[in-house]
Amino acid sequence: MASNDDAAAGAANGNGNQAQPSLNVLAQYVKDLSFESPGAPNSLRGRDKAPGIAINVNVNANPLSDKQFDVNLTLNAKASFDQEVLFNVELVYGGVFAISGFPQEHMLPILFIECPRLLFPFARQIIADATRNGGFPPLMLDPIDFAQMFQQRIAEDQAASKVQVS
Repeated sequence: MASNDDAAAGAANGNGNQAQPSLNVLAQYVKDLSFESPGAPNSLRGRDKAPGIAINVNVNANPLSDKQFDVNLTLNAKASFDQEVLFNVELVYGGVFAISGFPQEHMLPILFIECPRLLFPFARQIIADATRNGGFPPLMLDPIDFAQMFQQRIAEDQAASKVQVS
């Protein structure tokens, strides 16, 4: 006689032939980290207004095998006051993900939206620590809408392909 747990497990698996979709983080790592404060110690003095901060974000993904992918989140932040660069911090933060059981049409959104969304809080903390350790207030990056970034990237790729075809 099958127990209720066995029946529930069978129901969860459906027909038993389909694998449940899974997204697992196998590893996270700092691939590259650079902090520069070219004007230190003069750049550390107090100012009467906040510096301008330019932030760039990029995501890249590369297959390692059929089900494993290396996703890199690149964050660049440059703080300037007038023409003086106060600091420039660059981080490439990577993660190795095991992804299986998803339809092929979902793979790009998973790689370029979900994976960087999982990496971002850790990368944000590294940027904050680096700027604080450089003598500045910690730079706390605002949350990033990776879905909007992905949609913009798809639109740019489609526009570029239309230009090349014409």
